[in-house]
Amino acid sequence: MKPHVKEILIGFIIGLLANAAGMYLYIFFFLDSELEETLKIALENDSLGSLIALGAILNFLAFFVFLKKKQIYRARGVIMATIVAALVILISKFM
Repeated sequence: MKPHVKEILIGFIIGLLANAAGMYLYIFFFLDSELEETLKIALENDSLGSLIALGAILNFLAFFVFLKKKQIYRARGVIMATIVAALVILISKFM
């Protein structure tokens, strides 16, 4: 595997983990229900996209940290993870 592809993959995985962590932190601090219950309710009410979008806020932090450290390929991976999150939101709105 080429070195820059490995760096993009690392950034992508960090972007997905940051998104999941952001979703968990939002549920933990701002909602009264548990994680599983909140996800079930979000699926029933078609608000899972909003939950994913709120979780994606942490991707900004990862992106700017990578830019500050001059790790451009990892920052690209985070952008790719954010695009995947946006596509998931788009698909969830139409299905």
